[in-house]
Amino acid sequence: MVVQTKIQIRPVKPGDKNQLAHLIHFGTYVHRHLDWKPPLEWIGEEPFFVAESSNRVVSALACPPTPPEVAWVRMFVCSTRVSYNYAWDALWPQTIASLQGSQTKTVAAIPLQKWFRELLTEQGFHHNHNVVAMAWDSTPEKIASLPLALPVQLRRMTKRDIPAVSAIDAQSFTPLWRNGHDSIDLAFKQSINASVVEESGEIIGYQITTHTPYGAHLGRLAVSPGQQNKGIGYALLRKLVSELSAQNIQRLSVNTQNNNVKSIGLYKKAGFIETNEAYPVFIQQLE
Repeated sequence: MVVQTKIQIRPVKPGDKNQLAHLIHFGTYVHRHLDWKPPLEWIGEEPFFVAESSNRVVSALACPPTPPEVAWVRMFVCSTRVSYNYAWDALWPQTIASLQGSQTKTVAAIPLQKWFRELLTEQGFHHNHNVVAMAWDSTPEKIASLPLALPVQLRRMTKRDIPAVSAIDAQSFTPLWRNGHDSIDLAFKQSINASVVEESGEIIGYQITTHTPYGAHLGRLAVSPGQQNKGIGYALLRKLVSELSAQNIQRLSVNTQNNNVKSIGLYKKAGFIETNEAYPVFIQQLE
């Protein structure tokens, strides 16, 4: 049994970085959001609180909202010096109070560990849907068998395209899955392949792909709502798998929502198959 010691809750400070890094890398109870941005880079954004005991950080909870309507649980870590339930019960009210009165209407999390799923359920979160993983394993024959894409103009994405790409992202996704300008910029900086589709000089679609230990991961693909169902997303995919294969990258993964029938249909058309991986999405609506 963990003996509970008195803890104090306060906003995170830059000087907490080393202690937080130790908790993240060596802690038993660690939740990290699947994100382009490492947890410690959220320091300086709110809400991000730490629990302190005897001048030592023993737990932390970060939920900065981005976009403004949604606050993902970016990080929750807890030392074995206190129970994670006890730490959460101290950190969570401060987090909610910080979000009250803002544009944030939803708090969401993707709990990968049983202990965190149970904690969220006890705290009033509910399982909304799953993120499912799909994968493409490339061979020259498989690429050749794909139907030819439409003759749209594709080119490499540049940093100057990010405002237009961000606008497409905002139009194409619900707030829960929308990425802001900063997230798109981070994804682009980490990309190994990023391209856009233009029509009459206007960007109408894009994809951003990053490197993984097993090949590549399609982190983002979107087409302007008024341009969907015209084969543009498929054209982006076909060009992408051809270029990755030419670089001897044989595996491409992607994540999508199990209730996004249109997205799953597009990936299956391009030869992706569902894997056995699924990640639960838990949400709580704020009053």
